[in-house]
Amino acid sequence: MEGQPTAEVIEQIRDIPIYREALAKGHFPVLDKPEIARGFPDNWMTPHLAAALESGEAEFVLSTGTNHARMQLIRPPYFLLRSYYQLWSEHPDLAATWAAGCRRVSLTTVLATEHVARVNAAKRGTAPDPLPGPDDRRLDDRTSYLNLRLDPALWSRDDVVRMLDEIRAAQQTHPQGWYHLDCSGYHLAHLVRKVGEWGLWDDFPPPASIIHAYEYTPVNVRRFLYQHFACPIIDLFGSTELGYLYSSDRRGNYRPHLERTSIELHPVTPGSTLYHLVVSSLRNPYMPLIRYRSGDCVRTTDGTPDPERIAQFCGREKELLATRQGPVAQGDLDRCVAEATAQVFVHQLRLAGTTEARLAYTTFNGAPLGPAESTALERGLAELTGRHCRLDHRPHIPIGRSGKYSWLARGEA
Repeated sequence: MEGQPTAEVIEQIRDIPIYREALAKGHFPVLDKPEIARGFPDNWMTPHLAAALESGEAEFVLSTGTNHARMQLIRPPYFLLRSYYQLWSEHPDLAATWAAGCRRVSLTTVLATEHVARVNAAKRGTAPDPLPGPDDRRLDDRTSYLNLRLDPALWSRDDVVRMLDEIRAAQQTHPQGWYHLDCSGYHLAHLVRKVGEWGLWDDFPPPASIIHAYEYTPVNVRRFLYQHFACPIIDLFGSTELGYLYSSDRRGNYRPHLERTSIELHPVTPGSTLYHLVVSSLRNPYMPLIRYRSGDCVRTTDGTPDPERIAQFCGREKELLATRQGPVAQGDLDRCVAEATAQVFVHQLRLAGTTEARLAYTTFNGAPLGPAESTALERGLAELTGRHCRLDHRPHIPIGRSGKYSWLARGEA
């Protein structure tokens, strides 16, 4: 299903209004998010979809936007969760914990927790509790959400003790003491730091497996997690509208999960080895996406546009930094930081004018970088961005309103 759709695909989308012009012309252009939103939901409506919405087999949801507008979608209930569970059940490093029936605890943005609480309250016909209890935060019989605060750097000791209590409760339901930890890498790293700071390791049972997803996880955060956990730590890549498309193994190599899906890699600028994803997927029967630009950028092991050779999912196309050497992605800045030092935790590049930048950063140990690491990092940043870059050590960098960190700030150095 590379490039233009096959006859089999065309047959399955023939009645969908958004594709009528492409069908008439015999050519499908790349589909951008504004085109999906224009005329929604009429541009997707068919008798089949109308019946599914009426019966509850399809539902309206919003994408989990980070720093950009959220997009309205139509999909089967639990579409993303089923994609997750399928991947977990088939993954060589995770299938054992899936088959063993262990509980899953999810440590991610408070927005995700609030969404689960709203869904559960709606089922009961009540208003969601401002501080939802454990039952209110249960997604299904296997999964519960932990986080109740926007910024994990501001978790109190009471917050951490409560989350550890809930983790132990999930762990104790399994005869072998297994549980699966699903997380944002940043959130888990914050938890690890606070557990260490307050001497709570005896209250934190080791997970049998870990998946980090939800947002980009920096190299140094992955290193930090590897130092503290002996179980498989797996990265997932996917989206609300597409489900999960790739997963890493425990060594960081990516493997595709492209059932009823194909991927094209297009250079973000002519000749660039930074590519954006164009996805064709029939997974969602109510909103099949054909040649859809997801907005995500990748680099490959050999610089070629081969979806089988993806080495790094490196951020969003809308957040690229233009430089004389070409566009710079979040993953490029992250790689630059990680090559200079393993101590930087959260970092944000803040631009000033066209020639200056400042890298605000925190460290895992709370101390500023030493002279040698600082010099190496400033030099690497200058080479990467073409700007004069200074370092700015901070005790705290606030998280965004979405519960995710922004790697680039313009006009704020």
